[in-house]
Amino acid sequence: MSKNNNGGLFIAGVIIGGMVGTVTGMLMAPRSGRETRHIIKKSANALPEMAEDLSTTVQLQADRLSESAKKNWGDTLTRLKEAIAAGIEATQTEVPDSSSPRDITADTNSSNNNL
Repeated sequence: MSKNNNGGLFIAGVIIGGMVGTVTGMLMAPRSGRETRHIIKKSANALPEMAEDLSTTVQLQADRLSESAKKNWGDTLTRLKEAIAAGIEATQTEVPDSSSPRDITADTNSSNNNL
């Protein structure tokens, strides 16, 4: 069999499967067609209201998340400013240079003179 024939068989299988499913559904349905159409119509009429409720809920959640993000950003920004200020202050204070050797003889002489 060629590849084109396999595609045709697949489509034929989908069509036959759909038809079998439709007939089975009609035979097994617990309600008459009129009742089923009435229920479907009521459900379709309720969809806009449900969509509006969902939209409102999503908007409220988005607003809450936005406020939370703003607060967290404000707290983070404050801590960052404090850290930068502390860093600047730390760099401006004089730190003794520990890399140069101390004059040990001067320290020894001054301590001997005190005796």
